[in-house]
Amino acid sequence: MTAMCALAVTGVAVLAGCGGDDPDAGTNGVGKLSADAIQERTRAAADTASALRLAGTVVTSGRTYQLDMRLKADGGTGSVTSQGATFQLLRIGQQLYLKADSDFWSHAGDGGGGDGTAGKLNGKYVKVPQQDPAYKKFSGFTDKSVLLDGLLTLHGSLATDGHHDQSGTPTIRITGDKGSGGTLDVSLQGTPYPLLLSRAGDAGTLRFSDWGKDFTVTEPAKDDTVDYGRQLPAS
Repeated sequence: MTAMCALAVTGVAVLAGCGGDDPDAGTNGVGKLSADAIQERTRAAADTASALRLAGTVVTSGRTYQLDMRLKADGGTGSVTSQGATFQLLRIGQQLYLKADSDFWSHAGDGGGGDGTAGKLNGKYVKVPQQDPAYKKFSGFTDKSVLLDGLLTLHGSLATDGHHDQSGTPTIRITGDKGSGGTLDVSLQGTPYPLLLSRAGDAGTLRFSDWGKDFTVTEPAKDDTVDYGRQLPAS
């Protein structure tokens, strides 16, 4: 306690000013806002951030995807695991690449196995045509704007649910419909970025990190690239 705090008379306001009982003392202040205002602030922070990393699970259309992605406005890269199969995604501008081993391609559909396709695609960055169903299915995992728009929405009436801690960072938690509509922990240090999301309906949990930390996405080497030239084997 500082000399000023030691000399101060006892009182709630004084204790709060000295960091005594005020959980928002020394924070960015969003913990004092309404849940709606906190959501607005954290969405704005996420939208304007140049880059981020997200990792965790997303359940959609009855299928669970394990994601570990780095995203920015003009591209993204990372890994996706679903039903025991892991593959890499890379998007540069509008061009999406998918990289997987021969086992993935062997089980990707009727065209992936017996004709030798699996061996040709094994370990290569395969260009995904924009008209291919796989493009629509997987490109969203590499698109910062699309992914955050689909994830950072809590459903129902919003409320705050106390102060918490995520890996040493103090957070304020907001909930939708008392948690059934999802929960979101927002950083109380620096910019109020979202740090932990639990989606409504047990539809996955995601951690967000490396906000604003730039990274490079580069075209894979030609020797490592395959232009399949037609619809990919169905995944």
